[in-house]
Amino acid sequence: MQAGERPATLADMARTDPASAPLDRVSKAIIEQLQRDGRAPYATIGKAVGLSEAAVRQRVQRMLDQGVVQVVAVSNPLQLGFTRAAMIGLKVEGSMETVASRIAAMPEIDYVVVTAGSFDLLCEVVCESDEQLLSILQDRLRAIPEVKSTETFVYLKLLKQTYQWGTR
Repeated sequence: MQAGERPATLADMARTDPASAPLDRVSKAIIEQLQRDGRAPYATIGKAVGLSEAAVRQRVQRMLDQGVVQVVAVSNPLQLGFTRAAMIGLKVEGSMETVASRIAAMPEIDYVVVTAGSFDLLCEVVCESDEQLLSILQDRLRAIPEVKSTETFVYLKLLKQTYQWGTR
């Protein structure tokens, strides 16, 4: 990944044809090792999964190229000056995927999903201030003609955030 480039979204990963990236138990074990520690040396991972360092390197590169995995740093937004996080539920008219794509292109938005239930879309935003959150709601999201209503769920305290769900 190049500097400044955003990591692939879940939607990008979902577009990967599963048949083109079959995962055997060893590849799944490598993923689980990376989920525990994305900076673990390939030699250490190799010992844990029974492969050489070179074989692990090749498998990881193949999984990266196929969009099966991405290895990124997960930061603590509070330590970086972002004091407000929120999940925003949106009700839209028309194509949900078109609106979702438009919202996903906004750099302030970190997460976008099409949902079933009370909302058509959910998006997550991490902001430097309440004023920035208000601006995103008022000037960006509600300015999209297909957005009929929004409901904002402000995060008061983050109790758990993990990316270690394994490969089941």
